[in-house]
Amino acid sequence: MFKYTLEPYKNLSSRHICPQCEKKELTLYIDSETGNYIHPTVGRCNRESNCGYHYTPKQYFQDNKIQTYNYKVQTPLPVKTIPSLVKADYIPFTAFKASLKNYENNHFITFLISKFGNQTTEELIAKYYIGTSKHWHCSTVFYQIDLSGSIRTAKIILYNPVSGKRVKEPYDHVNWLHSILKLQDFNLSQCLFGEHLLKDKTKPIAIVESEKSAIISSVYFPDFIWLATGGKNKMKPELFKNLQNRKVIFFPDLKAFDLWSAKAKELGLKNYTISDLLETKASEEEKQLGLDIADYLLRYDHNQFRLNALANQQVNNQNPPPVNIPIQTPPTLSFKPELPIIKSIPSKRNFSDDWTTEINELENFFKSATIPAQIKTPVGIIEDVHKFINSHIEYSKANNGNKTYLPYLVRLIELKTTLS
Repeated sequence: MFKYTLEPYKNLSSRHICPQCEKKELTLYIDSETGNYIHPTVGRCNRESNCGYHYTPKQYFQDNKIQTYNYKVQTPLPVKTIPSLVKADYIPFTAFKASLKNYENNHFITFLISKFGNQTTEELIAKYYIGTSKHWHCSTVFYQIDLSGSIRTAKIILYNPVSGKRVKEPYDHVNWLHSILKLQDFNLSQCLFGEHLLKDKTKPIAIVESEKSAIISSVYFPDFIWLATGGKNKMKPELFKNLQNRKVIFFPDLKAFDLWSAKAKELGLKNYTISDLLETKASEEEKQLGLDIADYLLRYDHNQFRLNALANQQVNNQNPPPVNIPIQTPPTLSFKPELPIIKSIPSKRNFSDDWTTEINELENFFKSATIPAQIKTPVGIIEDVHKFINSHIEYSKANNGNKTYLPYLVRLIELKTTLS
């Protein structure tokens, strides 16, 4: 009789989350005498071709220096094993370098430019090494680069270029670069997205769930190093080993506050807090939607946030030195993105001598609308859309009913039509 054997399939409860591919495809080894599991990591993933994870009882006992008797272990053949849980494989540098271009065919970059303009977007590309993938047309690559500059893996996501939301129809467009490259026997050992930025030891750390949230939040609060776990359930101690002596603030998405509060206690961090920013600011509707910090921040003018950060830096005399990363900086943007184009409204529309109703409707709309940084008109590009809106509302109010100033009101209505 075999002392340890893989648990026979009964139902979905006999399948567990694989530590490597994180799919519910792991079959655990059990003690055939007691029926107990050896450890949540000791088992074999059923996705043999896509994952190949297999951590045997013998490896577990050896790695943890556990004395055992010479019992037989029943394992199916052929067996595809990994030498150790801690040894990591890396993405080839050639694949990384090849993705640092074609930003005109990257929906996420197009979205960033619409919000922050070219210069800030170039800074974000260079800071986080954002890449472009052909896996899906105009998709984005988010690399997990560790402190040594080694590339653990990368997540590929397709976004809507206007809303900035992930494309989830007809399926969720998310994949992993090591799977797409079909790297044989790839032992995945993940790190936090943005870990390479920890070389800067002068700033506190902010942790969010998604790569997109980390990138966008870094624009609004540059006094923090913004990192991402890559998922709601990725609060694992091994990802936070380089943060033990750092000040850390967690910004959980709505619907994840209680989970992250509980998980953070297991990470062994000495100095951390859980932000309740979204919990206190969000409406009931927003809570149901699961708002994240990027959704919240994009409602505000990022320029004012950056000015406040610079002012605080000058007051505190904090000018941290530049951080050198041992990998090549991506090239700057060399294209003009496709901007939203203002749609004209019928020229025969009649307006009364009192525009109060129209002005109030416009003010309410622009308060809650997502405003791009730039927008195209038939006569040129509006470089600062927020300034455009504020000035046109002021002129319309000050000259209410005066037909000479009607074009200001019309342009606002055209912009509203476009953004709607």
